[in-house]
Amino acid sequence: MRTLALHEDLIVVVSAIWQTTCTLVRSGEEGFVIDSPVLPEELEALPSLAEQAGFPVSGLLATHADWDHLLGRLAFAEEGLGLGEPSFERLNAEPGDAQRRLRGFDEEFYIDDRRPLGLGGGQALPVPGRLSLGADDAAELELHPAPGHTGDGTAFWLGWLGTLVCGDYLSPVEIPMVSPGGSAAVYLQTLARLAELVDQASSVVPGHGRPLGRADAQRVLEEDVAYLEKLIAEGDAPLPEGRRTGEQKAIHAKNVAHQVGGGS
Repeated sequence: MRTLALHEDLIVVVSAIWQTTCTLVRSGEEGFVIDSPVLPEELEALPSLAEQAGFPVSGLLATHADWDHLLGRLAFAEEGLGLGEPSFERLNAEPGDAQRRLRGFDEEFYIDDRRPLGLGGGQALPVPGRLSLGADDAAELELHPAPGHTGDGTAFWLGWLGTLVCGDYLSPVEIPMVSPGGSAAVYLQTLARLAELVDQASSVVPGHGRPLGRADAQRVLEEDVAYLEKLIAEGDAPLPEGRRTGEQKAIHAKNVAHQVGGGS
């Protein structure tokens, strides 16, 4: 697990698996944890990391309802979990799915003794919408709709820090992934919305991979748009340079199958 301090009020943790990111943000005496690392030892270390850095944890947020972004409750069991309304609805429509997928991951990688994941009592947040943090009126998270990767998704714009936390978009290590419920065409629409925020950002935190500066995020966005436009138009597309590993080729094959099978 890598820990990166992007600002005195912003820390990003990058998991050793899939480079899944977790963002800690604070304003005064309040703070949020957005998304989560994956491995048990990383989750166990998260409360101590927050305490040592002086980051209060007032609540948990998730960019979408994929299981690997929902594990904050394993680190902060007493904190409420806020989800954009589409993600909250998806979680309720798929009871137990995140837990089953977590158990499948643990079985595959021989991880045992993990505590059960409790996701009850979550809070639905309006998207688009705003969420205040602390007593400073300027510290306000903007919630922007971000479907396409899946049918749900929320990007968080931390304007006072010039930071975009965008979930599974703009990854320097992963090509656009169109999962069940997602859509390549809708993914493109989300990228168009995110482009306006990227142009204002000093840092962008993708769901997978290191945080990016504005220029690198703009480059990744352009590559992702070109990939998706070609995929939609021709049913196939070359992978972006630097993201042509065997795993990314497997993701691409699923994207092609989704598109050929009627995904839009």
